[in-house]
Amino acid sequence: MTGNGSLSGAVIAVAGAGGPAGRAALLRLAEAGATVVGADNDPQRLSEAVDAARYASGGASVTGDTVDLLDLQSTRDWAAHVEKDFGRVDGLVHLVGGWRGSETFTKTSLDDWDFLELLLVKTVQHTSLAFHEALQRSERGRYVLISAAAASRPTAGNAAYAAGKAAAEAWTLALADFFRKSGGPEGPTSAAAILVVKALVHDAMRAERPNAKFAGFTDVKDLAEAIEGVWSKSAAEVNGNRLWLTEKP
Repeated sequence: MTGNGSLSGAVIAVAGAGGPAGRAALLRLAEAGATVVGADNDPQRLSEAVDAARYASGGASVTGDTVDLLDLQSTRDWAAHVEKDFGRVDGLVHLVGGWRGSETFTKTSLDDWDFLELLLVKTVQHTSLAFHEALQRSERGRYVLISAAAASRPTAGNAAYAAGKAAAEAWTLALADFFRKSGGPEGPTSAAAILVVKALVHDAMRAERPNAKFAGFTDVKDLAEAIEGVWSKSAAEVNGNRLWLTEKP
């Protein structure tokens, strides 16, 4: 499938590639012609996701690396090896997620914060620090964070999750400012963008709960399409912007 798609020739890394959203992103980006390098800390889950994307996209270039994104040096090593092996890096899609909540604000456990801070914030810090220079070297570099509407309107039982997402957004907006300043008077050539969902849904969830409405949820296939679309707009259009895939709170 390489050669003719909207992302033909692009090299895109996907962090958190083993989950349902990661699987959808690997496939969509490969179908668009990109060389896709997925990372996950679960080798079996990653291997299954890579194999599925390869099969469904007709043998497109999809590979996977088992990476501990909670370790900055491991993440830096991964970024260096992607650029060395493929000659460039045009994107990092951040799909590492997790959720914990409580019935009320009073019952909030700070253990939930400790858990979510690692998944939602540390992994963003590490991937952005590892990849930002390679992305700036690209003519179409994009850092894409998937965030949640909860960051803009936290609920009482969702304090830890919402705070983690808000911190990740702030960090990504700081990266966007780096791209803006690096672009000089002509404006940014690379971009950091935030895709905002209420929550994600996929086929297995629908099968488990056939009567559920999943109102306002974004299907992982639609998310993957929106991720691809970040490259169809100019860096100036998307850099430092929240692109809403659900109703704004």
